[in-house]
Amino acid sequence: MRIPILKLYDYLLVSIQWELDDQTAIQFQEDLLSKIHQTGAKGVVIDLTSIDMIDSFIAKVLGDVVSMSSLMGARVVLTGIQPAVAITLVELGIGLNDVLTALDLEKGLEKLQSELGD
Repeated sequence: MRIPILKLYDYLLVSIQWELDDQTAIQFQEDLLSKIHQTGAKGVVIDLTSIDMIDSFIAKVLGDVVSMSSLMGARVVLTGIQPAVAITLVELGIGLNDVLTALDLEKGLEKLQSELGD
């Protein structure tokens, strides 16, 4: 299954609605980076509200997606991070120090617009 990536103005919106398996996570990474390249998006909001837990591979892919998006000039906001996901990311040392976070998709979009001066 592919994760839908929606374009809204200069932003990409992603709402992950199911637990990710390794293949879906890799496909999502490729799809998102291609979409950033195609659209020239300045920002990405990734909503994780539906994700209760992640394993070490998915955590690494998520960290890589954030870093790669940044290298391509897109600022990332993660929204809806559940407690177990936050614990896993910290325990695995996934470096998300410069990543903006918000409680929900709407607040994440507002934070991204504020950060980018739109």
